[in-house]
Amino acid sequence: MVLKTDNQEESGLDWLKWLLALALLLAGLIANYYYSELSLLIRTMGWLAVLALSGLIASRTRKGKWVLDFFQDSRAELRKVVWPTRQETLQTTMVVAAMVVILALLLWGMDGILVWLIGWLTGQRG
Repeated sequence: MVLKTDNQEESGLDWLKWLLALALLLAGLIANYYYSELSLLIRTMGWLAVLALSGLIASRTRKGKWVLDFFQDSRAELRKVVWPTRQETLQTTMVVAAMVVILALLLWGMDGILVWLIGWLTGQRG
């Protein structure tokens, strides 16, 4: 029961955290414009710092924690994938390329036949 109250209080302050993160991004945008005479490297480093701080603040919200959990779960699932060998990849690529060429030739032939047939039916070809 106490946990529900704590979670509700945390989610009640989420709007403030989101507002702070957005205000920080807006301040970074204004600072980037205001200090346009500085070198691009310095402004880029400043933007990276602003993005990191804003992301840290946003990650402390309920939605932010959900996104972090999602990425962690996705990474764990990606580690479970059995990737094909180089030879399997090359063989599959060759089969796909051959099928594309065969279907392209088939469609080209069908198109030629249909053009000839329509020309014959409309009397444009002798």
